[in-house]
Amino acid sequence: MLTKLLSGLKFFLIPIATILTFFINIAIPSAAGCAAAVGATLIPVLKSAGVRPATTGAAILAGTFGSMMSPGSSHSAMLSEMSNLTITEVNLAHAPYTTIAGVIGAIALTVMAIILKDYGEEHRKAYLAEQQNAENKFSGVNPLYSLAPLLPLIILVIGGTELQKTPGLEWTQMGVPQAMLIGAIYAIIVTRISPVKITEEFFNGMGNLYANVLGIIIAASVFVSGLKATGAVDSAIEFLKHSNEFVRWGATIGPFLMGIVTGSGDAAAIAFNTAVTPHAVELGYTHVNLGMAAAIAGAIGRTMSPIAGVTIVRTGLAMVSPIEMVKRTAPGMILATLFLALFML
Repeated sequence: MLTKLLSGLKFFLIPIATILTFFINIAIPSAAGCAAAVGATLIPVLKSAGVRPATTGAAILAGTFGSMMSPGSSHSAMLSEMSNLTITEVNLAHAPYTTIAGVIGAIALTVMAIILKDYGEEHRKAYLAEQQNAENKFSGVNPLYSLAPLLPLIILVIGGTELQKTPGLEWTQMGVPQAMLIGAIYAIIVTRISPVKITEEFFNGMGNLYANVLGIIIAASVFVSGLKATGAVDSAIEFLKHSNEFVRWGATIGPFLMGIVTGSGDAAAIAFNTAVTPHAVELGYTHVNLGMAAAIAGAIGRTMSPIAGVTIVRTGLAMVSPIEMVKRTAPGMILATLFLALFML
């Protein structure tokens, strides 16, 4: 149903998906949670429009640093206290830079899709053939079926914005698992599928998720713990603290690289903002610009990390290698980080 509405947009669906994810990530600050909710709807739309699976995952992944503009961001709260500004003032101060970084990522990904020939009729035919061979295929468009994957997303967006204050909509304030469960119950009701079969599939999916997603996340966490144990992370932070003449690059490239290596943008940014950002005025910067540049750069680095939780979630939904996705997001993320270094600081 969505494909028919959006078919005329062709490969412009790629940047639209990234920008849409970026803004939804403000309402659903968890990168992995947002990717799971948005991907369930947008990935099939992108594939059926003729986008290669690797780019469908990359399009969602590239938009998962919109949470930097969320009023619930820990970075905004930290810098609000440091600068004596309200959280709203902090977010308004960095919003233009964060938005432009998001646009850079979306445009660069679209260019990569054209270069790598990730959009075309052959990809659409391959996806449709795959769907033809799948079980439970339905003829035509059933609006009740079509609403099923959208329902959790609608609940989460309403619950994460001012809309949840509307009388009768207060119940929408919930987490991703609860919204997904409501979507699953709705799907059972409208399809009238066998409770036995749906229960088997539900726990099958949970088992696969644990084996193929959580298992890799655990392995990645062990890797990061090893880096911390060897002192590599502490050494990098210590270097940034004592490289005042390179603060512009240390505040952006440092958290960016650590985000890639560790798969966490927050860890590097919080360490930097605890150690260096309190001295921002002495270094010739404002607390907000220096602190948020580090936070955004860390989130951007995580967006091109093959071991980040959000990347692994995208891998499971798009059914592609994390490296295939990351090599498509990397050029845009590098350009966005350079933009922050040159124009935000």
